[in-house]
Amino acid sequence: MKSKPLAQVTDFELRLLRVFKTVAGVGSFAAAESALGITRSAISLHMSDLEKRLGMRLCQRGRAGFALTDQGREVLRASETLLAAVEGFRAEVNQLHDSLRGDLNIGLMNNLVTQPRMRLTHALRAIRRQSAGVRINISMSTPGDIERGLLDGRLHVGAVPMITTLSGLQYQPLYEERSRLYCSKDHPLFADAASAGARALRQAPAVAPGYRMSPEAVDLHQALDCAATASDREAIAFLILTGEYIGFLPDHMAAGWVEKGMMAALAPRRMQFTTPLAIATRKGRRQNLIVDRFLDAFQAT
Repeated sequence: MKSKPLAQVTDFELRLLRVFKTVAGVGSFAAAESALGITRSAISLHMSDLEKRLGMRLCQRGRAGFALTDQGREVLRASETLLAAVEGFRAEVNQLHDSLRGDLNIGLMNNLVTQPRMRLTHALRAIRRQSAGVRINISMSTPGDIERGLLDGRLHVGAVPMITTLSGLQYQPLYEERSRLYCSKDHPLFADAASAGARALRQAPAVAPGYRMSPEAVDLHQALDCAATASDREAIAFLILTGEYIGFLPDHMAAGWVEKGMMAALAPRRMQFTTPLAIATRKGRRQNLIVDRFLDAFQAT
């Protein structure tokens, strides 16, 4: 496809970029149908039109499945920044009218929904009740991705571990999360989980998180035989439930399996650590009435 410069970005190009962003987010034209409320053939036409206007192939589609090209990944990153800037402009205009209308983009770590202190849920309910014109967009991601999204403006608010703070972000404490070492009912250590000794734990294959940990958590993992890695807590739970691995999970996340007799905490008094979680926003961000109201509602919980 012949490259050509893009003369200008009109409302039509913005609509096409939003379609592209949605398709890339869900991973296929079929999955994007319900998200966009248009047919697969219409999505295909929009994508072809965007590729012609940009003069480059954005994605591969066919029997082999959907995949972004290298240029497509770069365009996706640029379009996310552009659309965030457009939303920032709209938020500033709304500020002049003192009205709540626009997007609230929030990045969360997975498996926070089982946390009994539902401060995020209460704040989301409060902002929704203030105005039906607020569109809440929640994305589940790793702490590093959430921090990058806050810094480049794609996200307004994020929930992240407050382990190593970044100078470009400001933090408000959310709550402390306690994690313990768990095994499943099919693991050899399950029967004597509470009294498991250091040697037995060291000999059992364990799961190491692929994300940043506190020094306390690092020390506890170094005492284990970390034979597998996982990108997030849900992936850790999958491996624990095989009966082949032990791993750390937040107590609130493991509680359901513990109640069903499917998991048990190993040496619970010794093998535990706490992680402070925080609500993060970008320092020096533009004033945004929706974000301000959300933070006010959060602080009131």
